[in-house]
Amino acid sequence: MSVRTLIVDDSLAMQAIIRRRLLADSGIEVVGTAASADEARAQIKALDPDVVTLDIEMPGMSGLDFLERLMRLRPTPVVMLSTLTAQGAEASLTALERGAFDCFDKTRLMSGIDQACTTELTDLVRAAATSRPAARPAPVRAAPPVHERASYTPRPGAMIAIGASTGGVEALIELLSIFPANCPPTVIVQHMPATFTPSFAARLNRLCAPSVEEARPGAPLMVGKVYLAPGGERHMEIGGSGDRRHCRLVEGDKINGHRPSVDRLFHSVARLAGRDATAAILTGMGCDGAEGMKAMRAAGSMTFGQDKATSVVYGMPAIAFQIGAVAEQLPLRRIAGRLLQECAA
Repeated sequence: MSVRTLIVDDSLAMQAIIRRRLLADSGIEVVGTAASADEARAQIKALDPDVVTLDIEMPGMSGLDFLERLMRLRPTPVVMLSTLTAQGAEASLTALERGAFDCFDKTRLMSGIDQACTTELTDLVRAAATSRPAARPAPVRAAPPVHERASYTPRPGAMIAIGASTGGVEALIELLSIFPANCPPTVIVQHMPATFTPSFAARLNRLCAPSVEEARPGAPLMVGKVYLAPGGERHMEIGGSGDRRHCRLVEGDKINGHRPSVDRLFHSVARLAGRDATAAILTGMGCDGAEGMKAMRAAGSMTFGQDKATSVVYGMPAIAFQIGAVAEQLPLRRIAGRLLQECAA
């Protein structure tokens, strides 16, 4: 069955480019186009598309404002098209927080026919069609006594490793907002472009009690610190041992199509932290992180996977669960409390 897609962009030329890219996939049907929020609203009501591609910058109501209204009144899977400048990254992160399925760099669409680019876009649209935006709960601040008490103390040497992809921006904001200021050292790989990670780390730092920063080579893993892997050319691992562990950024080919890779991080944690570590694999497309989490579990780490009902895309956590890497599968709202409980003194 074809994925019925509506293209929303104020440029007729860009509409034509997006249409041509999408129609390269026989499983996608472009049912309409719109050049403004008013047109898009009417087209969505008339056509009931499976997926909407939405430009962030539009005349009148912006794409971000339209997205927020759409998710409130008629939740529909949306793939945002934006530029990956620093300003575009901020807008894209806001879109992801407001419920967009994912973002795609629209400048890549204007660089001539690139099969890899076309495939990435059509894969995103296909995956978006299987997501369930209406089923995604609003962030809920869970309050398990173990980490809400001011007396929470992490166990010496304990650490947390987290992997996420599509849907991870919203999930990580919800999860880390529950962490106390003295949380165990936490390392995160979230699949996103290099221009996004500085803005995302800064946003998490504003919203959460712990200190959140983009990881740098040699940064010591410290209590109360969360380290986000930089997007781009290097993988993130941990080095050292015990209370002298640190971040490593290493060159290497993509793993499972990603750099940084969750698998690369988890394998290093399995080798160097073992029973000291606790891990979570959150919403995301593909299989990255499953094998690394399996290695962590074999090394004595406690492992958690996000469940299907609360995942935007039940891909990464599904594969990890299927191969026996996940010890406990939980709704997102319960994962932070269990991570902290496992690491408590």
